[in-house]
Amino acid sequence: MDLVIPLDRPSAEAAESVGPKASRLASLARAGVPVADGFCIAAEAYRAHLAAAALTETARRAAAGDGFDARRLALDVKLGLLEAPLEPSLQAALVSQWRRLAGHPPAPVAVRSSALLEDRPGATFAGQFDTFLGIDSEADFLTAVRGCWASLWATRALRYMQAHDVDLASTAMAVLVQRLVPARSSGGALSLTPEGSVALTGAWGLGSAIAQGEVVPDRFLLDRDGALEVVEPGRKDRLVTWSPERGSHPRAVAQALVEAPCLDANEAAELGRIVLAVEAVIGAPVEVEWALGEGGFVILQARPLSVEQPAAPDELWLRHPSLTGQPAGVGHGSGPARIVVHEHDLEHVALGEVLVTQIAGPALAAVLNRVAGVVAELGGSTSHLAALARERGIPAVLGVRDATRSIPSGALVAVDGVTGVVRWMR
Repeated sequence: MDLVIPLDRPSAEAAESVGPKASRLASLARAGVPVADGFCIAAEAYRAHLAAAALTETARRAAAGDGFDARRLALDVKLGLLEAPLEPSLQAALVSQWRRLAGHPPAPVAVRSSALLEDRPGATFAGQFDTFLGIDSEADFLTAVRGCWASLWATRALRYMQAHDVDLASTAMAVLVQRLVPARSSGGALSLTPEGSVALTGAWGLGSAIAQGEVVPDRFLLDRDGALEVVEPGRKDRLVTWSPERGSHPRAVAQALVEAPCLDANEAAELGRIVLAVEAVIGAPVEVEWALGEGGFVILQARPLSVEQPAAPDELWLRHPSLTGQPAGVGHGSGPARIVVHEHDLEHVALGEVLVTQIAGPALAAVLNRVAGVVAELGGSTSHLAALARERGIPAVLGVRDATRSIPSGALVAVDGVTGVVRWMR
């Protein structure tokens, strides 16, 4: 069995071997959609490494257990995967493909988890596994591969799997390696909104700032024929870039560019056409991640998207103050406001409350099973948090300026995750 599979081979479309994330990209590439060159490391390589490190039985016991003992065993598996040396023939195959892809001197690559169980309807696992950007040495590449395998056993991933009744013992981790796109701008897109539009989000630099909810991205709405309808400038005061000296790192954005759209009208229209082409290949509405480099647009990820129809607002709420932001695209909910300024305050979130927060990262997944809605000052419609809210049917509005200062703690809050409106009772 081939353990290392170039992305342009037909066998790279086998989701049961390389995971849905890598499989869809391989299908898109074969259909002519622009995708960054790369290769897949099949899940069987993870299983082989697990066995070579004498961790198979420990993993079985960790998956079957509960409580402290299971967490201790899971940590043993994670550390073992990181520390155990690779079997020589597997290492040789990995290094050979990395050298082919990176060239000489090595160009940076992205090493991304592609678990067999992610990117499925109802369980996207958005932001739960690790990605390593700007890897440009053999040693760092091999470490990043082991890091992706180990992230299957990370605490946040284990909590997510427990919440979704996933049998960890029956799954495995594949890895996707692609040439890093030195992106001028990047972001996400929804091929179909509840109102029938194509929604694009974008920010300067690499896409991790959007995915992790660190900025409010620009938002562009196009009709299905590609005409640009709306441009909503974001607040993009930081970006993530890569350099040989510092690797992947954040830096400040020039003040003149903080609210300047990262795409012009022609670029937005071109990206809209590509997003609809992805939808045609997948055969259903999709959420995608994209990057714009010197060679044009490339698609980095695509997953199915569930679309909810908008509902008429309750007349009672129309008389109350409101804020607007970028909708996650699903649901309506209400409850008392729980203001969370720091991540450690998440432990105080109670069942049925509306989480009102500055942060918008995937760490909030730990409390999504308790909340009636989410309002965040950062993030956008295509961040990992928005994807996690959509899969759980939780109304969320992101990029809401001054939400934690405007909404009183304990006030009854209504969140419209379809239109992006948040209201509260005085």
